[in-house]
Amino acid sequence: MAADSFALAAETLRRLDRDRYLATLVLPAEARPGVTALYAFNADIAAIRERVSGPQPGEIRLQWWNDALIGEGHGAVRQNPLAAALLQTMQDYNLPSGTLLRLIGARRFDLYDDPMPDLETFEGYAGETASTLFQLAAMIINNGSPVEPGDAAGHLGVSQAMIGHLRAFGFISSQGRIMLPRTILEANGVREEEIFAGQDSEGLHAALSQIAELAAGHLDKAGSAIAALPVSVRPAFAAITVLEAQLAAWRRHERSVFAAPADDADWRKIARLTWWAWRNR
Repeated sequence: MAADSFALAAETLRRLDRDRYLATLVLPAEARPGVTALYAFNADIAAIRERVSGPQPGEIRLQWWNDALIGEGHGAVRQNPLAAALLQTMQDYNLPSGTLLRLIGARRFDLYDDPMPDLETFEGYAGETASTLFQLAAMIINNGSPVEPGDAAGHLGVSQAMIGHLRAFGFISSQGRIMLPRTILEANGVREEEIFAGQDSEGLHAALSQIAELAAGHLDKAGSAIAALPVSVRPAFAAITVLEAQLAAWRRHERSVFAAPADDADWRKIARLTWWAWRNR
């Protein structure tokens, strides 16, 4: 059952979150199943909005995961292969359940159409979601011991969230949602109704370019923090090389902010990840 659960976790991750799946390919072989289970759990809850008819069914699904992590009925919960793989990983590497519960709590924001109010709230959301995954992945690679105070994971997670939402700006706005800080948009004279109508403007370009600069700053800080880490745990942060390429691609095509920029083929991403991991060993 355990091997089947981890195999299904890998397939789920490959299907739902291709970039994180590719990033696992450069991890140490012994840590790969655990990190894959962690990432697959995140991919499952991140996709809930797309699979349900409204916030209430989404809340029920998130509550199921919440109960799965804190409940005593793990025998029944383990009938779910993803949950079985995650619970086994938590046990093997002493992952703190509170951290994962906060991740679930942060994902409740995804179920609703409330706009992201400001930069501080966005960074908090990114910290509880993307940054958490980097930190726990490094902990798994380090055989269950905490690795660092969170600088590398914190900055890389915020940049990953910013770049992801810049790239998905058109898709998310077509759903009537604003996931980038509203205060930055408003400061540049951008109104919600203009975004939802797909209306381009100089103010919109200025706002998104400002967010891209913030993402670049976090990438730079993440790079410095990663360089100070033990070589053995750096593979947890190899995604930085893919993020740098994606930010550069967005900047080349930032005049078309409602269209998703072209992404590298999988083989090119794997080459970037492999080269980065080789240079940082």
